[in-house]
Amino acid sequence: MSKLVTIYGGSGFVGRYIARRLAKDGWRIRVAVRRPNEAMHVKPYGTPGQVEPVLCNIRDEASVAAVMNGADAVVNCVGLMGEKGANTFDAIQADGAGRIARIAAEQGIETFVHLSAIGADADSASAYARTKAEGEAIVLAHMPNAVILRPSVIFGTEDGFFNRFASMSRMGPILPIVGGNTKFQPVYVDDVAQAAMLAVDGKAEPGVYELGGPDVNTLRDLIDHMLTVIHRRKLVMNLPFWLARINAMLFELTSKISLGLFTAPLTRDQVTLLAKDNVVSGDARGLADLGIKPVALEAVLPDYLWRFRPSGQYDAIKDSAKNLKIS
Repeated sequence: MSKLVTIYGGSGFVGRYIARRLAKDGWRIRVAVRRPNEAMHVKPYGTPGQVEPVLCNIRDEASVAAVMNGADAVVNCVGLMGEKGANTFDAIQADGAGRIARIAAEQGIETFVHLSAIGADADSASAYARTKAEGEAIVLAHMPNAVILRPSVIFGTEDGFFNRFASMSRMGPILPIVGGNTKFQPVYVDDVAQAAMLAVDGKAEPGVYELGGPDVNTLRDLIDHMLTVIHRRKLVMNLPFWLARINAMLFELTSKISLGLFTAPLTRDQVTLLAKDNVVSGDARGLADLGIKPVALEAVLPDYLWRFRPSGQYDAIKDSAKNLKIS
């Protein structure tokens, strides 16, 4: 019988790619999510019964243990970009990650892969970065042989980065950004998934790996490239951090007053994150150490951002038609 892996958050952006790769690799997969009925898209990744969504809330001890029972390996992909209700950074990225690792140790599971982030820092002013570091520390305390993956900003068809900015570009002549001079090293989601698969298969040494793509760019450069891909010309306005914090505070206040009906498009914690470069450290192990050649932005962005072009899939046809000569 093939081995079993439990992937916490396995229906999310990164988790689904990890599930797909592991299914092709022959693993049986439990995709642990809060709403299994909304995770049915993972089932076709394998043969009937190979990939199954199961109910789990990582804030609940019993459900975490139940979906892990009998597993040979565990992958934790659960994380937040913004807090909502009981799902706080501390509850999910620190306590939740620690709970999964502790229970894995109690059940005698030896293979553990944890998805963190570049910028994880116990002394950071950002709650996101601080709890990422706390989660890593607790994971390693219980599972010292764990593989921890720290990606830079991740791009791919379902990403919340380029899709978000591309959507914003349709709203007016000005595209506001924060931290335009901050550097990023975007990494393709399937490269992250391949790294996780190698770790689950025991082909990665224990420890921390920082994952970045082949190029380092400022946020402004990335936005300019995105605008070129979607054939839009916009005035990109780089907001100063002090103004961005004021806007973020107003967004958060509106969200609170609306009882969560309005989701803040920008938070003060995100502004804090945007003030620091998000690139692979010079001495860190990375994709090259895993034998993975990273995919460049240019090879992927047009495949999923075309829908944000003024005429969508017909934009190229319209451009070609302009060159026709009427005799």
